Amino acid sequence: MPAAPFTRTPSVREQRSDLILAAVMFVGAVLSAALSTVAEIYGDTRAEPWTALVYAVAVTVPLGVRRRWPGPVAVAVCVAYFLAISFQVPEIYVGNIAMFVSLYTVGAWMNSRRAAMIVRVSIIVGMFVWLIITMYRQAIEEADKAEVAAGLLSPYLAFMLIQLLLNVLYFGGAYYFGERSWHAAQERQVLEQRTAELEREREVTAAQAVALDRVRIARELHDVVAHHVSVMGVQAGAARLVIDQDAEKSKSILTGIEGSARDAIHELRQLLETLRSPGSEAPDAASTVTLDDIRSLVEASVEAGLPTDYAVIGEPVAVPSVVAVNLYRITQESLTNARRHAGVGATADVRVRYDDGGVEVEVVNTGRAVAVLRPGLGQLGMRERAAASGGTLEVTPRPSGGLRVRARVPLGGTVPQTGSAPLAGPAPLPGTTPLPDSARLPGTPPQTPQTDQLTETSATS
Repeated sequence: MPAAPFTRTPSVREQRSDLILAAVMFVGAVLSAALSTVAEIYGDTRAEPWTALVYAVAVTVPLGVRRRWPGPVAVAVCVAYFLAISFQVPEIYVGNIAMFVSLYTVGAWMNSRRAAMIVRVSIIVGMFVWLIITMYRQAIEEADKAEVAAGLLSPYLAFMLIQLLLNVLYFGGAYYFGERSWHAAQERQVLEQRTAELEREREVTAAQAVALDRVRIARELHDVVAHHVSVMGVQAGAARLVIDQDAEKSKSILTGIEGSARDAIHELRQLLETLRSPGSEAPDAASTVTLDDIRSLVEASVEAGLPTDYAVIGEPVAVPSVVAVNLYRITQESLTNARRHAGVGATADVRVRYDDGGVEVEVVNTGRAVAVLRPGLGQLGMRERAAASGGTLEVTPRPSGGLRVRARVPLGGTVPQTGSAPLAGPAPLPGTTPLPDSARLPGTPPQTPQTDQLTETSATS
């Protein structure tokens, strides 16, 4: 949208100051007329005293509305001044000031710049034509009185040239200062608009920062609470089923519940300490987990009753902490969803892949078939984490049941980790049941943008 043209509108305070200026100028004009009469500035030629009063009113009263109607005021003041000089009204000083102010006001306050230029140029040209004619007539009269032709360097001509120079400075100054005032006001308005825009942008940026912090906190709380509570829920259910038949097994399961609760409290305390510390970093950046800690997630998943296979493929490389945290949380959420929704007898497979282009985490689980896809906070958080790391996330329902979650983050300039040996193939954890080849989904094509918008499944939280 194009910006609105700049206009100036006088405020109430400015209009009040114009009225005060007109009153002061009127008093000055009356005093100047009285003193000029006594001083006989026009010699023996005397105008009627009332003409000076009329002239004082005509040349000063219009200044009271000079900002509201600058063009008419300038014309009125100049006409009054022209008539006063023509009829030799004994007052010229206040009239000069009034005419300067009126010309300045046209340049400073008249919104139509073309009209402002026409008014000022017309007045200036008219005054100079009148001045030149007057000077010529007086030069002829002086030459006749002296019975000689006025030379180029005669005293009278020198005096007239001085008057001409003074008028050039007088009218040029009025024109210049009026233009400068207009442009200064225009620049001031632009500066005020930019200041207001910056203030609005600052408020929007602050609101966005608060919203992003709330989203990060909500995502972190969801990951911590959903993971540990779901593990404790599954373990508590298993303990209830075997408590009468196998007390030792029940104790082991309850010990796992206790450990999960302790871990949840530790992570929540760490998150709260981060939030309470002034100038602390975001919760994600405060975390110290790495991709190697995914093994502990797999172990916890096995203890919770979901047989999970774990493998690292490729040569491990150094991964930025933020990327590691996000991939860790994505794996955590995927295993949590598998435990909650896959059903009895489900298994899972977690693979961390390193290649020349980046790092990838893939979580595949068997179980119930997912027929209807719908939004869920869990997948929303995973997508946000993948996007925050500059990566992508794919969630694909498997035809034979379960889901396949793959998060990939491109890396640049990574270096091999010291002391890390590549693993040639899957390394099942003790007590786990490896997935058969039919349960894996190698070469599954990536989702289209349309499918990606509908990957929030009923099998996610």
